[in-house]
Amino acid sequence: QVQLVESGGKLVQAGDSLRLSCVASGLPFSKYAMGWFRQAPGKEREFVAAIIWSGSSANYVDSVKGRFTVSRDNAENTVYLQLTNLKLEDTAVYYCAAETVPYGSTWWRGDTYGSWGRGTQVTVSS
Repeated sequence: QVQLVESGGKLVQAGDSLRLSCVASGLPFSKYAMGWFRQAPGKEREFVAAIIWSGSSANYVDSVKGRFTVSRDNAENTVYLQLTNLKLEDTAVYYCAAETVPYGSTWWRGDTYGSWGRGTQVTVSS
């Protein structure tokens, strides 16, 4: 059974930085692309970033490009999301997810992910 556990979310001020972590178990981690998603109050969950199984390529939603960086450590079964220059609109619950198939060809799209974690709250204040 796949288990994903996010951590690192907290209350920060606009302009601050934060690093989120997600530890995975129950799957051959190095074979799966991993994604980060977020859900703000009253809004639908949206794709934020994804990283290919090898870590050699990543994709981001336009609103976070240049501010967020996704990375992974396959030896530690962990995927990270570095958030910098945080804005009020980044306030959300952040989730990580594993792609539904190993070595998926559409990992970058953000619409083929399942096995969600429970999320970690990021709150940005002014």
